[in-house]
Amino acid sequence: MTRVLMKGNEAIAEAAIRAGCLHFFGYPITPQNEIPEYFSRRLPQVGGEYVQTESEVATSNMIFGAAGVGVRVMTSSSSPGISLMSEGISYLAGADLPVVIVNMMRAGPGLAGILPSQSDYAHATRGTAHGDFELTVLAPSSVQEAVDLTILSFQIAERYRVPVMLLGDGMIGQMMEPVEFPELEVGPPLAADDWALTGCRGREPRLVSSLYLDPVELNDKNYERYRRYALIRDKETRFDTYNCDGPYDVLLTAFGVMARVCMSAIDELAKEGIRVGLFRPITLNPFPEDACRSAIARAKRVLDVEMNMGQMLVDIRLAARGSHDIDFIGKCGGLTPSVEDVVERVRVHLAAIRAEER
Repeated sequence: MTRVLMKGNEAIAEAAIRAGCLHFFGYPITPQNEIPEYFSRRLPQVGGEYVQTESEVATSNMIFGAAGVGVRVMTSSSSPGISLMSEGISYLAGADLPVVIVNMMRAGPGLAGILPSQSDYAHATRGTAHGDFELTVLAPSSVQEAVDLTILSFQIAERYRVPVMLLGDGMIGQMMEPVEFPELEVGPPLAADDWALTGCRGREPRLVSSLYLDPVELNDKNYERYRRYALIRDKETRFDTYNCDGPYDVLLTAFGVMARVCMSAIDELAKEGIRVGLFRPITLNPFPEDACRSAIARAKRVLDVEMNMGQMLVDIRLAARGSHDIDFIGKCGGLTPSVEDVVERVRVHLAAIRAEER
Protein backbone atom coordinates (compact mmCIF):
# COMPACT_ATOMS: atom_id res chain seq x y z
CA MET A 1 0.00 0.00 0.00
CA THR A 2 1.23 3.50 -0.88
CA ARG A 3 1.10 6.30 1.67
CA VAL A 4 -0.38 9.59 0.48
CA LEU A 5 -0.77 12.93 2.24
CA MET A 6 -4.45 13.82 2.43
CA LYS A 7 -6.82 16.08 4.31
CA GLY A 8 -9.13 14.15 6.64
CA ASN A 9 -12.35 15.02 4.84
CA GLU A 10 -10.99 13.97 1.46
CA ALA A 11 -9.51 10.78 2.90
CA ILE A 12 -12.92 9.83 4.31
CA ALA A 13 -14.53 10.30 0.90
CA GLU A 14 -11.87 8.22 -0.84
CA ALA A 15 -12.18 5.51 1.80
CA ALA A 16 -15.93 5.35 1.18
CA ILE A 17 -15.32 4.86 -2.53
CA ARG A 18 -12.78 2.12 -1.78
CA ALA A 19 -15.49 0.49 0.35
CA GLY A 20 -17.81 0.45 -2.67
CA CYS A 21 -19.93 3.54 -1.99
CA LEU A 22 -20.92 5.01 -5.36
CA HIS A 23 -23.81 7.19 -4.19
CA PHE A 24 -23.55 10.39 -2.17
CA PHE A 25 -26.23 12.94 -1.32
CA GLY A 26 -25.43 15.99 0.76
CA TYR A 27 -25.70 19.70 1.42
CA PRO A 28 -22.67 21.96 2.05
CA ILE A 29 -21.83 23.15 5.55
CA THR A 30 -18.50 24.03 7.18
CA PRO A 31 -16.26 22.26 8.24
CA GLN A 32 -17.02 19.18 6.12
CA ASN A 33 -17.36 20.71 2.67
CA GLU A 34 -14.32 18.91 1.28
CA ILE A 35 -16.22 15.63 1.53
CA PRO A 36 -18.98 16.49 -0.99
CA GLU A 37 -16.46 18.44 -3.09
CA TYR A 38 -14.25 15.36 -3.35
CA PHE A 39 -17.20 13.11 -4.17
CA SER A 40 -18.36 15.52 -6.88
CA ARG A 41 -15.03 15.02 -8.64
CA ARG A 42 -14.39 11.35 -7.97
CA LEU A 43 -17.76 9.64 -8.26
CA PRO A 44 -18.22 10.38 -11.99
CA GLN A 45 -14.77 8.80 -12.53
CA VAL A 46 -15.89 5.49 -11.03
CA GLY A 47 -19.44 5.35 -12.37
CA GLY A 48 -21.06 6.77 -9.26
CA GLU A 49 -23.71 9.40 -8.59
CA TYR A 50 -23.26 12.66 -6.68
CA VAL A 51 -26.22 14.90 -5.86
CA GLN A 52 -26.07 18.19 -3.99
CA THR A 53 -29.43 18.35 -2.27
CA GLU A 54 -31.52 21.43 -1.56
CA SER A 55 -31.38 20.85 2.21
CA GLU A 56 -30.36 18.40 4.89
CA VAL A 57 -33.99 17.34 5.24
CA ALA A 58 -33.98 16.38 1.58
CA THR A 59 -30.67 14.59 2.10
CA SER A 60 -32.08 12.29 4.77
CA ASN A 61 -34.95 11.30 2.48
CA MET A 62 -32.71 10.76 -0.53
CA ILE A 63 -30.37 8.42 1.34
CA PHE A 64 -33.48 6.58 2.58
CA GLY A 65 -34.54 6.06 -1.04
CA ALA A 66 -31.09 4.99 -2.19
CA ALA A 67 -30.63 2.52 0.64
CA GLY A 68 -34.16 1.24 0.09
CA VAL A 69 -33.31 0.10 -3.44
CA GLY A 70 -30.23 -1.69 -2.16
CA VAL A 71 -27.28 0.53 -3.03
CA ARG A 72 -24.40 1.54 -0.80
CA VAL A 73 -24.94 5.19 0.16
CA MET A 74 -23.44 7.86 2.37
CA THR A 75 -23.95 11.44 3.43
CA SER A 76 -21.98 13.95 5.47
CA SER A 77 -22.79 17.14 7.33
CA SER A 78 -21.94 19.12 10.42
CA SER A 79 -23.78 19.70 13.67
CA PRO A 80 -26.77 21.90 12.64
CA GLY A 81 -27.21 19.85 9.47
CA ILE A 82 -27.29 16.60 11.42
CA SER A 83 -30.03 18.07 13.61
CA LEU A 84 -32.09 18.70 10.48
CA MET A 85 -31.54 15.09 9.44
CA SER A 86 -32.69 13.71 12.78
CA GLU A 87 -36.20 12.74 11.72
CA GLY A 88 -34.85 11.02 8.62
CA ILE A 89 -32.26 9.13 10.69
CA SER A 90 -35.07 7.77 12.86
CA TYR A 91 -36.92 6.67 9.72
CA LEU A 92 -33.76 4.95 8.46
CA ALA A 93 -33.42 3.08 11.75
CA GLY A 94 -37.11 2.19 11.75
CA ALA A 95 -36.86 0.78 8.23
CA ASP A 96 -33.62 -1.12 9.01
CA LEU A 97 -31.65 0.57 6.24
CA PRO A 98 -27.84 0.52 6.16
CA VAL A 99 -26.33 3.96 5.58
CA VAL A 100 -23.22 5.80 6.73
CA ILE A 101 -23.50 9.36 8.06
CA VAL A 102 -20.45 11.53 8.72
CA ASN A 103 -20.73 14.35 11.26
CA MET A 104 -17.78 16.74 11.40
CA MET A 105 -18.74 18.57 14.55
CA ARG A 106 -18.63 22.33 14.92
CA ALA A 107 -19.27 24.48 17.97
CA GLY A 108 -22.80 24.99 19.22
CA PRO A 109 -25.58 25.28 20.24
CA GLY A 110 -27.39 27.03 17.42
CA LEU A 111 -25.32 28.28 14.51
CA ALA A 112 -22.60 29.22 17.03
CA GLY A 113 -19.26 28.95 15.21
CA ILE A 114 -17.46 26.99 12.53
CA LEU A 115 -14.49 25.93 14.68
CA PRO A 116 -13.93 22.32 15.81
CA SER A 117 -15.79 20.95 18.78
CA GLN A 118 -16.96 17.70 20.35
CA SER A 119 -20.34 19.13 21.24
CA ASP A 120 -22.49 16.45 19.55
CA TYR A 121 -21.45 13.45 21.65
CA ALA A 122 -24.75 13.35 23.52
CA HIS A 123 -26.79 13.97 20.37
CA ALA A 124 -25.06 11.12 18.54
CA THR A 125 -25.05 8.58 21.35
CA ARG A 126 -28.33 9.30 23.11
CA GLY A 127 -30.76 11.74 21.59
CA THR A 128 -30.22 11.53 17.85
CA ALA A 129 -33.93 11.39 17.06
CA HIS A 130 -37.30 10.14 18.27
CA GLY A 131 -38.19 6.55 19.03
CA ASP A 132 -36.62 3.36 20.35
CA PHE A 133 -33.39 2.90 18.41
CA GLU A 134 -29.64 3.22 18.83
CA LEU A 135 -27.16 4.77 16.46
CA THR A 136 -23.80 3.03 16.17
CA VAL A 137 -21.16 5.76 16.51
CA LEU A 138 -17.43 5.54 15.71
CA ALA A 139 -14.91 8.28 16.60
CA PRO A 140 -11.50 8.51 14.87
CA SER A 141 -8.49 10.22 16.40
CA SER A 142 -6.33 10.43 13.25
CA VAL A 143 -6.81 10.67 9.51
CA GLN A 144 -5.65 7.07 9.08
CA GLU A 145 -8.19 5.92 11.63
CA ALA A 146 -10.85 7.99 9.86
CA VAL A 147 -10.08 5.96 6.73
CA ASP A 148 -10.22 2.65 8.57
CA LEU A 149 -13.39 3.51 10.48
CA THR A 150 -15.16 4.74 7.35
CA ILE A 151 -14.67 1.31 5.80
CA LEU A 152 -15.70 -0.35 9.05
CA SER A 153 -18.82 1.84 9.20
CA PHE A 154 -20.07 0.41 5.91
CA GLN A 155 -19.31 -3.11 7.09
CA ILE A 156 -21.24 -2.67 10.35
CA ALA A 157 -24.14 -0.88 8.64
CA GLU A 158 -24.57 -3.71 6.16
CA ARG A 159 -23.90 -6.58 8.57
CA TYR A 160 -26.61 -5.45 10.99
CA ARG A 161 -28.78 -3.26 8.70
CA VAL A 162 -28.40 -0.11 10.79
CA PRO A 163 -27.39 3.50 10.20
CA VAL A 164 -23.84 4.18 11.41
CA MET A 165 -22.32 7.57 12.22
CA LEU A 166 -18.66 8.50 11.89
CA LEU A 167 -18.26 11.29 14.44
CA GLY A 168 -15.25 13.58 14.14
CA ASP A 169 -14.53 17.07 15.29
CA GLY A 170 -13.74 19.57 12.57
CA MET A 171 -10.03 19.25 13.32
CA ILE A 172 -10.00 15.66 12.01
CA GLY A 173 -11.62 16.82 8.80
CA GLN A 174 -9.17 19.68 8.21
CA MET A 175 -5.82 18.23 9.27
CA MET A 176 -3.51 16.58 6.74
CA GLU A 177 -1.67 13.35 7.52
CA PRO A 178 -0.15 10.49 5.54
CA VAL A 179 -2.62 7.63 5.05
CA GLU A 180 -2.73 4.22 3.44
CA PHE A 181 -5.80 2.88 1.67
CA PRO A 182 -6.52 -0.84 1.52
CA GLU A 183 -6.49 -2.32 -1.96
CA LEU A 184 -10.27 -2.64 -2.18
CA GLU A 185 -12.11 -2.66 -5.47
CA VAL A 186 -15.30 -0.71 -5.99
CA GLY A 187 -17.97 -3.22 -5.02
CA PRO A 188 -19.21 -5.85 -4.58
CA PRO A 189 -22.80 -4.57 -4.55
CA LEU A 190 -24.68 -4.28 -1.28
CA ALA A 191 -26.07 -7.68 -0.32
CA ALA A 192 -29.76 -6.79 -0.28
CA ASP A 193 -31.32 -9.55 -2.36
CA ASP A 194 -33.98 -10.43 0.19
CA TRP A 195 -35.26 -6.96 1.14
CA ALA A 196 -34.36 -4.25 -1.39
CA LEU A 197 -36.98 -2.66 -3.63
CA THR A 198 -35.82 -3.77 -7.06
CA GLY A 199 -39.15 -4.40 -8.78
CA CYS A 200 -41.38 -7.36 -7.89
CA ARG A 201 -41.72 -9.15 -11.22
CA GLY A 202 -41.48 -12.85 -10.47
CA ARG A 203 -41.61 -12.51 -6.68
CA GLU A 204 -43.81 -11.29 -3.85
CA PRO A 205 -43.91 -7.50 -3.37
CA ARG A 206 -41.71 -5.99 -0.66
CA LEU A 207 -42.21 -2.98 1.58
CA VAL A 208 -39.51 -0.76 3.11
CA SER A 209 -41.19 1.31 5.80
CA SER A 210 -40.92 2.43 9.40
CA LEU A 211 -44.72 2.48 9.87
CA TYR A 212 -46.21 -0.23 12.13
CA LEU A 213 -49.76 0.57 13.22
CA ASP A 214 -50.22 -2.77 14.99
CA PRO A 215 -48.72 -2.29 18.49
CA VAL A 216 -47.83 -5.98 18.82
CA GLU A 217 -46.01 -5.92 15.48
CA LEU A 218 -44.10 -2.75 16.44
CA ASN A 219 -43.21 -4.20 19.84
CA ASP A 220 -41.87 -7.36 18.23
CA LYS A 221 -39.97 -5.38 15.61
CA ASN A 222 -38.28 -3.20 18.22
CA TYR A 223 -37.31 -6.24 20.27
CA GLU A 224 -35.80 -7.82 17.17
CA ARG A 225 -33.91 -4.61 16.44
CA TYR A 226 -32.51 -4.46 19.95
CA ARG A 227 -31.29 -8.03 19.63
CA ARG A 228 -29.17 -6.77 16.74
CA TYR A 229 -27.97 -3.85 18.86
CA ALA A 230 -26.95 -6.39 21.50
CA LEU A 231 -24.91 -8.23 18.87
CA ILE A 232 -23.21 -4.96 17.93
CA ARG A 233 -22.42 -4.35 21.60
CA ASP A 234 -21.01 -7.86 21.92
CA LYS A 235 -19.00 -8.03 18.68
CA GLU A 236 -18.23 -4.49 17.51
CA THR A 237 -17.28 -2.51 20.63
CA ARG A 238 -13.83 -0.99 20.25
CA PHE A 239 -11.45 1.02 22.41
CA ASP A 240 -7.77 1.88 22.74
CA THR A 241 -5.44 2.46 25.69
CA TYR A 242 -2.13 4.27 26.01
CA ASN A 243 0.48 3.67 28.69
CA CYS A 244 -1.88 1.36 30.57
CA ASP A 245 0.33 -1.73 30.55
CA GLY A 246 1.70 -1.02 34.02
CA PRO A 247 0.78 0.85 37.21
CA TYR A 248 -0.48 4.42 36.91
CA ASP A 249 -1.86 6.89 39.42
CA VAL A 250 -4.07 8.96 37.13
CA LEU A 251 -6.20 7.75 34.22
CA LEU A 252 -7.15 10.19 31.48
CA THR A 253 -10.26 9.57 29.38
CA ALA A 254 -10.79 11.26 26.02
CA PHE A 255 -12.05 10.57 22.51
CA GLY A 256 -11.09 11.78 19.05
CA VAL A 257 -8.42 14.46 18.73
CA MET A 258 -8.44 15.18 22.46
CA ALA A 259 -6.96 11.74 23.03
CA ARG A 260 -3.90 12.88 21.09
CA VAL A 261 -3.55 15.92 23.33
CA CYS A 262 -3.71 13.58 26.32
CA MET A 263 -1.06 11.29 24.83
CA SER A 264 1.29 14.26 24.46
CA ALA A 265 0.64 15.20 28.09
CA ILE A 266 1.37 11.62 29.16
CA ASP A 267 4.67 11.68 27.25
CA GLU A 268 5.64 14.96 28.92
CA LEU A 269 4.93 13.56 32.38
CA ALA A 270 6.77 10.34 31.56
CA LYS A 271 9.99 12.34 31.20
CA GLU A 272 9.74 12.95 34.95
CA GLY A 273 8.95 9.32 35.71
CA ILE A 274 5.25 10.06 36.25
CA ARG A 275 3.00 7.31 34.91
CA VAL A 276 -0.40 8.33 33.59
CA GLY A 277 -2.70 6.15 31.47
CA LEU A 278 -5.27 6.93 28.79
CA PHE A 279 -8.53 5.20 27.93
CA ARG A 280 -10.02 6.12 24.54
CA PRO A 281 -13.37 4.76 23.35
CA ILE A 282 -13.49 4.22 19.59
CA THR A 283 -17.11 3.13 19.54
CA LEU A 284 -18.88 5.89 21.43
CA ASN A 285 -22.06 3.88 21.08
CA PRO A 286 -22.01 1.14 22.12
CA PHE A 287 -19.71 2.56 24.77
CA PRO A 288 -16.99 0.10 25.95
CA GLU A 289 -18.18 0.31 29.54
CA ASP A 290 -16.55 -2.87 30.88
CA ALA A 291 -13.13 -1.98 29.45
CA CYS A 292 -13.44 1.56 30.80
CA ARG A 293 -14.37 0.26 34.25
CA SER A 294 -11.34 -2.02 34.24
CA ALA A 295 -9.02 0.88 33.37
CA ILE A 296 -10.60 3.06 36.06
CA ALA A 297 -10.20 0.35 38.68
CA ARG A 298 -6.41 0.50 38.31
CA ALA A 299 -6.20 4.27 38.88
CA LYS A 300 -6.35 6.39 41.99
CA ARG A 301 -7.74 9.41 40.16
CA VAL A 302 -9.59 9.86 36.84
CA LEU A 303 -9.57 12.96 34.64
CA ASP A 304 -11.91 13.29 31.65
CA VAL A 305 -10.80 15.69 28.88
CA GLU A 306 -13.19 16.90 26.16
CA MET A 307 -13.88 19.76 23.76
CA ASN A 308 -17.32 20.34 25.28
CA MET A 309 -18.93 20.88 28.67
CA GLY A 310 -18.71 17.24 29.77
CA GLN A 311 -20.82 15.00 27.55
CA MET A 312 -18.78 11.79 27.62
CA LEU A 313 -18.31 12.47 31.32
CA VAL A 314 -21.74 10.91 31.87
CA ASP A 315 -20.57 7.59 30.41
CA ILE A 316 -17.30 7.67 32.34
CA ARG A 317 -19.24 8.14 35.58
CA LEU A 318 -21.58 5.30 34.66
CA ALA A 319 -18.60 3.05 33.98
CA ALA A 320 -17.02 3.98 37.33
CA ARG A 321 -20.20 3.02 39.20
CA GLY A 322 -19.32 5.36 42.04
CA SER A 323 -15.87 3.93 42.65
CA HIS A 324 -14.14 7.21 41.74
CA ASP A 325 -14.95 10.88 41.59
CA ILE A 326 -14.33 11.86 37.97
CA ASP A 327 -12.61 15.19 37.41
CA PHE A 328 -13.14 17.10 34.17
CA ILE A 329 -11.38 19.57 31.88
CA GLY A 330 -13.42 20.97 29.04
CA LYS A 331 -13.36 23.87 26.62
CA CYS A 332 -15.81 24.72 23.86
CA GLY A 333 -16.55 27.23 21.14
CA GLY A 334 -13.53 26.04 19.20
CA LEU A 335 -11.10 26.29 22.13
CA THR A 336 -9.12 23.16 22.96
CA PRO A 337 -7.72 21.96 26.30
CA SER A 338 -3.96 22.11 25.85
CA VAL A 339 -1.20 19.72 26.80
CA GLU A 340 -0.24 22.21 29.50
CA ASP A 341 -3.79 22.27 30.87
CA VAL A 342 -3.79 18.50 31.21
CA VAL A 343 -0.28 18.32 32.73
CA GLU A 344 -1.14 21.00 35.28
CA ARG A 345 -4.35 19.23 36.37
CA VAL A 346 -2.57 15.88 36.62
CA ARG A 347 0.01 17.47 38.90
CA VAL A 348 -2.80 18.69 41.17
CA HIS A 349 -4.09 15.13 41.42
CA LEU A 350 -0.64 13.70 42.05
CA ALA A 351 -0.09 16.18 44.88
CA ALA A 352 -3.41 15.14 46.42
CA ILE A 353 -2.52 11.45 46.08
CA ARG A 354 0.86 11.99 47.79
CA ALA A 355 -0.82 13.96 50.58
CA GLU A 356 -3.29 11.13 51.14
CA GLU A 357 -0.47 8.60 51.29
CA ARG A 358 1.44 10.48 54.00
